[in-house]
Amino acid sequence: MTGAASGVGRAVAAQLVENPEVTRVIGIDERRGDVDGVEWRIVDVRDTSVAQRIARCDVVVHLDLDVSPDSEPRRRSERNVRAAQTILTASAAAGVPRVVIATSAMVYGAAPDNPVPLDEDAPLRARPEGVVADLLEIEWLARRAPRAHPGLSVTVVRPAMLVGPGIDTFLTRHFEAARLLVIRGSRPHWQFCHVDDLVSALVWAVLGKVEGAVTVGCEGYLEQEEVESLIGLPRLELPEGLALGAAERLHRLGLTPAPASDLAYVSHPWVVSSAKLRAAGWRPTYDNVTACQVLAREVAGRHAALGRRFGKRETATLGAAGATVALLGTAAVVRRARRRRSRGTT
Repeated sequence: MTGAASGVGRAVAAQLVENPEVTRVIGIDERRGDVDGVEWRIVDVRDTSVAQRIARCDVVVHLDLDVSPDSEPRRRSERNVRAAQTILTASAAAGVPRVVIATSAMVYGAAPDNPVPLDEDAPLRARPEGVVADLLEIEWLARRAPRAHPGLSVTVVRPAMLVGPGIDTFLTRHFEAARLLVIRGSRPHWQFCHVDDLVSALVWAVLGKVEGAVTVGCEGYLEQEEVESLIGLPRLELPEGLALGAAERLHRLGLTPAPASDLAYVSHPWVVSSAKLRAAGWRPTYDNVTACQVLAREVAGRHAALGRRFGKRETATLGAAGATVALLGTAAVVRRARRRRSRGTT
């Protein structure tokens, strides 16, 4: 297992060590983890020598994935794609018959015409920008690997919006705002996946109970009004053009980490069914209400807007709402300045 020393990887490793169907767990990471019973191999997952460390394994689980909003985009993308490519190639070279990879249901894309829920074999229609571009590239590698390496099968697990301890993404930061941004005329469908349910789904995939493309999430979804009530925040409703324009300019200036296209995920449906897992007998521990309550506790005391987290100095000086307005105002100032320059005025 890659990424076994922390986060989701650590949680899966801890579950597998205790599972009577698993005889041996090898943890691959750049540092030694603290899960007892794991045999640690300290190596960069992008190093081709990893093939020697996974020889004679029955399954390789690749969970070394960086989705942090604070990571430098180019380095993050290069690392994510290279790591997946190396693991798939190394697994084939080492004679490993099966690989399990986690991406996200975001690869389906969020759109007003999406069926609710999406089938697991639905086309991947997401725009290839930001972290989603990394996920789509990894998905392409996962589809290609069995054709390039006969005898290798790949299971891809796609969770809905992840929540829980240690989860920090553009989507969780959406709920750190002073007001929840809503695109006028949109109808968000909020579906969550608690990290514990992702861990149990990954264990099922490791044990071969599900194969191919597998989605995982709470059953059904919540409407925007229900989420606002559970989180305890009012909405900030903006016209689509204004919101997207501000997000695009701020991202281009490097002031916010996520591309404007990510706003689709807080505006349109991308609900998944977990059909394969349910057919195999798996059930989520959390429902959307309890998962949303977990999210509310996790983001309490944090302040962000459009994925950018504000520091204590900014929030102390302006307040959370003021910092948000200042950030959005920056986009307007930049736009006016560019218009003046284009007219040749000062």
